[in-house]
Amino acid sequence: QLKLVESGGGSVQPGGSLRLSCAGSGDTLDGYAIGWFRQAPGRGREPVACTSTDDSSRYYADSVKGRFAISRDNAKNTVYLQMNTRAPEGPGVYYCGATWGTNVVVTLGAEYDYWGQGTQVTVSS
Repeated sequence: QLKLVESGGGSVQPGGSLRLSCAGSGDTLDGYAIGWFRQAPGRGREPVACTSTDDSSRYYADSVKGRFAISRDNAKNTVYLQMNTRAPEGPGVYYCGATWGTNVVVTLGAEYDYWGQGTQVTVSS
């Protein structure tokens, strides 16, 4: 069974950068479409950046387009989210999800088969 573990979250100043990691174990991530989702307090899990199995297609939320980047390092069995922040933003938990054998972008959380535990990110002065 695939297990996902996120890391790299924390508090960052506006204009600062973070790189979140999603490390896979139990299976290789190159067989899965991957999504990064953000959940704010009292809100649902919203797609931030998603990629197809072979990275031929990617999705970015309009609010992060041009500032965030999703990428893979298959040798490390890890997916990253590079975050170049701008404005202050309250706390949100970022989750990575994986769905097997899907070479299209998947933006619906209900379609994902596996999730990590999440890592919290806050952008504040």
